[in-house]
Amino acid sequence: MEKLYPLKFFPIYKEKIWGGTKLKTILNKDFGNLPNCGESWEISGVKGNESIVAEGSLKGMSLPALLKTYKGRLLGEKNFLRYGEEFPLLIKFIDANEDLSIQVHPDDDLAREKHGSFGKTEMWYIFQADEGATLITGFNQNLDKESYLKHFQEGTLNDILNKEAVQSGDVFFIPAGRVHTIGKGICIAEIQQTSDVTYRIFDFDRVDSEGRQRELHVEDALEALDFSFHPEYKTPYNEQDNAPIELVDCPYFLTRKINLTAPLARDYSGNDSFVLYICYEGGFDIGFDEGKTSVVKGESVLLPAEIKQVNLQPKPGAGILEVTIAVR
Repeated sequence: MEKLYPLKFFPIYKEKIWGGTKLKTILNKDFGNLPNCGESWEISGVKGNESIVAEGSLKGMSLPALLKTYKGRLLGEKNFLRYGEEFPLLIKFIDANEDLSIQVHPDDDLAREKHGSFGKTEMWYIFQADEGATLITGFNQNLDKESYLKHFQEGTLNDILNKEAVQSGDVFFIPAGRVHTIGKGICIAEIQQTSDVTYRIFDFDRVDSEGRQRELHVEDALEALDFSFHPEYKTPYNEQDNAPIELVDCPYFLTRKINLTAPLARDYSGNDSFVLYICYEGGFDIGFDEGKTSVVKGESVLLPAEIKQVNLQPKPGAGILEVTIAVR
């Protein structure tokens, strides 16, 4: 059996009606001739969209095949007991050249019942935003099903949605059930449960190249929506150089930000989990027992659970998201 090492995968590019070209111009992604590339799926176990190893002795192996072969050595023993041969997280870069649809995702129970899948709790790290860019997350007032439906039927949804002005470095946690949309002019790194279930509530009456509107999921969305109001939706954190800064800790993932300015040793001995590195700025090297892996802006890496100690060596301006699943 081959030894494990930090794993890079071929990106899976997604043409979207709202996509653009920033994944190429900002992150140096080569998505070929796609006119509107909205998403790069960096690490995916979603059926039909399974990531393939891009480098090293395991090149060409799929993520499900890796899990089948290496089990807890890749995922962590507790994670393997919990998730089996289904990789639990999906990592994306997203370029919103136009507003995405207003939408919501189901929780685990509803998704399991209706789709036989995980629910979709996610978080966004904004790595680029045009001046004046906004997004929607949650409601701006207390609602119930009846008051929501009244606004929906009267075409006044915009009156009850919470709109946020955003800039680079902002973080938003989007639990399953929270209404949301990424606004025009925003690029994000998205960390989410492995799920491709989205309920569209409103799509701005857009049509595709053949004049067709995308399907809406009004009744499904009603079942999924959480009508709670929160006074604050943006996730606060304090910037710090060369130390892991916690952004989001939830049952599905733990995400930290690292502004890497000097060599940094990371010890995952007590973790019993894989680690994902998402490089949104600059670059860095991962030093481990067997050698070194270089990472550049726009790349994501899966560090297998059996690799417990690494040394991160910065290149100028290295910005990293470190994602794992916390041992509970």
